[in-house]
Amino acid sequence: MNLDNLKFNHDGLIPVVTQNYYTGKVLMQAYANKEAIEETLKSGYATYFSRSRNALWKKGETSGNYQKIMDIKVDCDEDSIIYLVVEEGPACHTGEESCFYRNLNLEKDSKPVPFEILHKLYEKIQERKETMPEGSYVASLFKKGSDKIIQKVGEEAVEAVIALKNKNKDEIVYETSDLLFHLLIALVDAGVKLSDIEEELLKRYK
Repeated sequence: MNLDNLKFNHDGLIPVVTQNYYTGKVLMQAYANKEAIEETLKSGYATYFSRSRNALWKKGETSGNYQKIMDIKVDCDEDSIIYLVVEEGPACHTGEESCFYRNLNLEKDSKPVPFEILHKLYEKIQERKETMPEGSYVASLFKKGSDKIIQKVGEEAVEAVIALKNKNKDEIVYETSDLLFHLLIALVDAGVKLSDIEEELLKRYK
């Protein structure tokens, strides 16, 4: 990365938006100077410039919530950048995954947005497997074992194929959602992460 292309403000800073590499979720917004970006590139971990402390700030140096850098993007005007990271803990000092966890009324809003729904469903399924709450459909499948989970994936796949054959949009949407849901359960059961699938798909992108 040629840092000479970046347009720092009169204080020598540039805004940094930090996003989850896999889900695209915006985690935080901070600032960096040239030295912070150089340290980020050198260490492989997100480093910012703290305006309150007037010093470099490596995210996680006190909390342990490091952010491993996967890529850095530059906007069209070269006056702001994005850190794409894999989190090693929550981004927000409150313990929330993202600093942007409230709406305009300053009320907590935990509802996922569409681009992160598969990851959020995966996390919820994983939670169900760990806690096994009574009355949970997902927990009941885990209690029945891997064979039952795999069987359900097969059943839902057949129903999705039939829906596709019928070319009924509502039916396709419903049955495909059923298939993806049960496939996520099977992935959790097999210990396969969604990021593993995404990395494999990236290899196939030409």
